[in-house]
Formats: sequence, structure tokens, C-alpha cells
Amino acid sequence: MRIVGLTGGIASGKSTVSNLFKASSIPVVDADVIARNVLKKGNGGWKRVVSAFGEEILLPSQEVDRPKLGQIVFSSDSKRELLNKLMAPYISTGIFWEILKQWAKGAKVIVVDIPLLFEAKMDKWTKPIVVVWVSQETQLKRLMQRDGLSQEDAGNRAIAQMSLDLKRSKADVVIDNNGDLHNLDQQFDKVLSEIRRPLTWTEFWRSRQGAFSVLGLVTSGLFVCKHFSYLTLSNCL
Repeated sequence: MRIVGLTGGIASGKSTVSNLFKASSIPVVDADVIARNVLKKGNGGWKRVVSAFGEEILLPSQEVDRPKLGQIVFSSDSKRELLNKLMAPYISTGIFWEILKQWAKGAKVIVVDIPLLFEAKMDKWTKPIVVVWVSQETQLKRLMQRDGLSQEDAGNRAIAQMSLDLKRSKADVVIDNNGDLHNLDQQFDKVLSEIRRPLTWTEFWRSRQGAFSVLGLVTSGLFVCKHFSYLTLSNCL
């Protein structure tokens, strides 16, 4: 099974690319969706975050006020690191189970959409790595327009993540999303062709089909050995 790593930065257009993969019938494991589930009222992640940040981050419904929590962690490196530390075990476990589900369904190629792919050191489990890149100017402009943030707040959110230039240097495939949707579609078609290429032998053995092939070979081998041993024993008697 080929596990493609998809990452980018805030307001880079990564979610748009993720949706293009879904529209192309490529299964996507979305770390943001998993994180939202982890923070749902009563879940383990919710309990740890509320314990650490206090009940003032809760809405009247007792769900986490995500914008308020965002304001807190994006204004403080230590609090952001604390939140990541609290959430990481739950998110990693959620990603693992979602990948396992896709494996059980027989998926040969899946995309793992993780904003903090490099920061969480999950890049070593994915190949190829696709980075959606935009210039800093474009990133700040889009972030301010999308979320109605001041330039200072937008800048704080952008610098809270690994720089897109650094992520680009670590990528196997880079999607330059400074242009319009037509340009993005053209680049995406090339990326889609790349990740749909035939699996390598290593990727094949990791797939469900490959695992069953190994099981079949082992079972057949045991049967042949048992049958051969029986014939040998019979000839000796």
C-alpha cells in the first residue's frame, strides 16, 4: 500500500488539494477531522485539554470553543506546544486506525492529510510527500481574507508552523498554489498520475492483496512440505 503524505501551511490550499484527491476516489485520512473528534465533549482528548486550559475554553454546550482555544495557543509558544503534546497520542492513534480501515478495504493508495507532518515526524511513514506551497505574501493575504484576521494575528498563526519554504525543501512533490484554480487543477492532474503509478514490490507486500499473497504462499508451502514428507515416509515403509 502506498501512503502519500499531504501537508502544507495554514491558508496554503491544502484542504482544496485534499478534496481533489477525494473527488478522484483516492481515500484520504484527514488529521484535522480526527483532531476535531478527539476534542468532542467527553472524549479523552477533551478531558485532558479542559484540565490543562480550564473550563473558560468551553461553550455553553460544553464543547470546546475552537476559535478561543486557537487565540490562546497561537499567541503562546509554550501553550501551543502543550496542546500539541496533549493531542498527539490521540491523533496518532486515530490516524493509525483510519489507515488500518483503508488497508482492510483493500485500498492500494491512500493520502494522509497532516498539517504537522514533519513536526510530528510522521513523514518517515509516507512516500511520496506532497507539499502545497504558497509565498508568504499570498499566505498572509488569504488568511486575513478567509478568517478576518489582522495582519499581526495572521502573521502569528503563520509563524507558529514550520515555514512553507522549509517544507518545500523536504517534499518529493511540490504544488505551487499561488495561481488560480485552473492552474491548481493542471498541477494536480500530474500529481495524481504520479501517485497512481504501479506499486513498488515493497508497497505491494504492504497492501492487503500482498499480505494475502504471502499468506497463500506460506499455506501452500506448508501443504507441499507436509505432502512431500508423507510421501517420503510412505516410501520408506
